[in-house]
Amino acid sequence: MTNTSPSAAIPVFSLKGQVTAIQPEIEAAFRRVIESGTFVLGPEVEAFEREFAQFCGAKHAVGVNSGTSALHLALLAAGIGPGDEVITVPFTFIATVAAIEYVGARPVFVDIDTESFTIDAAQIEERITPKTKAILPVHLYGQPADMDAINAIARRHGLIVIEDASQAHGARYRGKRVGGLGDLGCFSLYPTKNLGAYGEAGAVSTDNDEYAKRLRMLRDWGQEAKYRHVLRGFNNRMEALQGAVLSVKLRHLPDWTDARRRLARRYDKLLASVAPILPKQLEGREHVYHIYGIRVRDRQRVQQRLTEQGIGTAVHYPEPVHLIAAYRDLGYSEGAFPRSEALARETLSIPLYPELTDEQQDRVVKALLAALS
Repeated sequence: MTNTSPSAAIPVFSLKGQVTAIQPEIEAAFRRVIESGTFVLGPEVEAFEREFAQFCGAKHAVGVNSGTSALHLALLAAGIGPGDEVITVPFTFIATVAAIEYVGARPVFVDIDTESFTIDAAQIEERITPKTKAILPVHLYGQPADMDAINAIARRHGLIVIEDASQAHGARYRGKRVGGLGDLGCFSLYPTKNLGAYGEAGAVSTDNDEYAKRLRMLRDWGQEAKYRHVLRGFNNRMEALQGAVLSVKLRHLPDWTDARRRLARRYDKLLASVAPILPKQLEGREHVYHIYGIRVRDRQRVQQRLTEQGIGTAVHYPEPVHLIAAYRDLGYSEGAFPRSEALARETLSIPLYPELTDEQQDRVVKALLAALS
């Protein structure tokens, strides 16, 4: 569903400007890693972990090899396993749900809120059973979920809260950054994320010393020391090159976030009087606009018209997880989560990244207005 044609004048996403701007810093980081001879974990990863923990307002951050691994290991570290249930949303990237099944638990879905596109906290308690062990909210498109309500429910029922913050690096809720709002915070550091590596990477944040200890063992074959395997772990270690790149990029993330937010406000103003439903930043939340997703009724036609005008678009996501073929065995049918299903039919991502110029944005808006007419 993504327009990846090289002829697209304005891509939906581009790293070219960012790579060029920070290339000298990245090259220096690469040289440092190469000269050190340490290519997996080591000082570069440790430095990034310290910096990222401080950024999130958490005591610990543990670097891993992908966002999926972050979710998987966070669930394991929290003691989630076979027979347990984890409450989450059907409107998310498939990794959220896959990780729950990796540990042998069952995903239990709650529909999204229509304004934030994140979990509707008002529906959570009716889905809690004696098997429920955790709530896994997704901070979708860069907007934090309603964490006060979620944490209050978790405290009442003795549940663990694991944030999927893979699309929300630096987003704030009531002044506090995501990743420091629940018991554990999980981040994808895939290249296209607001904070992205030069390859696959991920991280888990937490204030819990025991969770952090278990995470460090689980990512490295369950070792508490060389060849002392106390857990059944995995090879989910972060590479030193990725740690070095991420440390460089983390220093720039606040400025990149400011640029995203400025562009989003500009879209809000330029598109305020036309048909698409625009993303909202709710009170007390600071959206970081990983995705600027509008909602349009006739998406296929609008997307085609934009493609013809050289404007890149994408769909995040064309199907909610409960209707994806691979997860039909969960037992949900069409109509089970009408808000998620409506969003899957209507959402359309338009170009937004820190290096997008006002002129390019004006061209996107002009093409979109023509497509909508």
